[in-house]
Amino acid sequence: MGTCFSNDPIIPPPNQIVIVISGPSGVGKDAVINKLREVREGLHFVVTATSRPMRVGEVEGKDYFFVSRDKFLSMVENDELLEYALVYGEYKGIPKKQIQEFMSKGEDIVLRVDIQGAQTLRRILGNSAVFIFLVAESEIAMVERLIDRKTESQEELLVRVATAREEVRHLKNFDYVVVNAKGKLDDAVNRVESIIEAEKSRVHQRIVRI
Repeated sequence: MGTCFSNDPIIPPPNQIVIVISGPSGVGKDAVINKLREVREGLHFVVTATSRPMRVGEVEGKDYFFVSRDKFLSMVENDELLEYALVYGEYKGIPKKQIQEFMSKGEDIVLRVDIQGAQTLRRILGNSAVFIFLVAESEIAMVERLIDRKTESQEELLVRVATAREEVRHLKNFDYVVVNAKGKLDDAVNRVESIIEAEKSRVHQRIVRI
């Protein structure tokens, strides 16, 4: 028996989105990213290229792509990076090809960048990407996390704290803010997931072109 009703979906599937996660040093960006990687499918976490030396425990191709300064500058010259910056004396940048490849597979993209990188990406991507600012519950909590990392000297620690105070002023340039409080990592990750779900439910979807 025929019908005049369509079996087609009322709305098309949501677009792939680019999620930019940023925040000052010591707010737990890596912890949030690693937990999000465990609990949510359909995300590709972009691996950043950097000219800095590998730290103890870091893995090539997982934490960063570690390249020489000359190689990095060659990537810049060949327009292979979406954005790059000189941070604490070392270069960091986001490979374009990696983003294009995984978006073509239908995956959403997660970028973990510093504040300087987020500012650059906002200029490049405008409102086509989702910008999330991570903060600690307090300044002292942030300082304690930096001390626990044992990766900076006292002088470097003071520089990072001063920089973090300045970086918090850029909060207004982000779409969302998430507090990553000590012992409440799951809450922070759940909030990030809620943001992703909300973005997927937008009537007017973001459209990203890399």
